[in-house]
Amino acid sequence: MSAIKRWINGQLNNRTCTVVLVGASTARRKWINYEIEESWRRRMGVVGVRIHQLKDQNGQQSSAGRNPFEEFSLGNTSLSAIAKLHESPYADSKFTYAHISQYRSSWIEEAIIIRNAH
Repeated sequence: MSAIKRWINGQLNNRTCTVVLVGASTARRKWINYEIEESWRRRMGVVGVRIHQLKDQNGQQSSAGRNPFEEFSLGNTSLSAIAKLHESPYADSKFTYAHISQYRSSWIEEAIIIRNAH
């Protein structure tokens, strides 16, 4: 097992939910996919939060990336039809950050409920 895989597994231990921060190039990344797959296998809640409206270190915003949950199938159903991907209604970085801060706890709780139902 690689050092990265061991580190991810250690971070998932004793957790109930994985929050995937979705930027312009999050989808299809090997270790993001591993983390999503392993979290679901462990019966953890999985939720995505789009972060493209937040400014980077250069004060720039990026474009929205693909939904990483579309990469996974659960039988005939895509994980994207089950796991929620949240996006702030605001274009402003400051308001987006406040929106994420305000709702993240309820999104996590909802993800755990959804996982327990599947």
